[in-house]
Amino acid sequence: MQLPDPTQMGKLSDTQLTAVLDNLFEPCATLNAYLLPYVRSTSFGTYTELIELCRIELIKLLERYKAGMDKPEFEEEQELRTKICKIVSAHPRLGVPKKQAATLSVHSQNEQKSLSAEGAGGEELARQLQSLNAEYEQTFPGLIFVVFVNGRSREEIMKNMRYRIAHSNWLDEVNTAFNAMADIALDRAKKLNAKL
Repeated sequence: MQLPDPTQMGKLSDTQLTAVLDNLFEPCATLNAYLLPYVRSTSFGTYTELIELCRIELIKLLERYKAGMDKPEFEEEQELRTKICKIVSAHPRLGVPKKQAATLSVHSQNEQKSLSAEGAGGEELARQLQSLNAEYEQTFPGLIFVVFVNGRSREEIMKNMRYRIAHSNWLDEVNTAFNAMADIALDRAKKLNAKL
């Protein structure tokens, strides 16, 4: 897929803009519904500008949720939490078994190649990664572990997962996930030869 010229975003249909967001992030109706108004109303010279706007708006969503958490009259809290969980959970689990890999987007398949079960001890490492995914999701309900793999080994990713499970909290994990999603989007745009 070739991404359209970022200076032309304002001229694209919602369907075309959705395809752009699906390629940069992961297909997610909730993410698209949240970001489309911001993307539609902003002019961009580069994909970096577009992705950084998306990062900022996702962080603002989290900040709005955090601001209302301690207010008993805040009726939007559950709605915002659900929206946040749907956006973060649009990313696939890391190290999915090979037979399930076909369900990943082409981008995710390529990004997770370093996490494949091939090689010595691969099957055992795959089981450990599945176990860590389950532990992470139990520790941070509604979230999926999101990280910019960037060619790192399964061992490095699992070390990062263990650290985050032991030392993080739900709000920090959402912040980390939103930033990782933007970093992944920047990398995808670069690989699609987009104007950065």
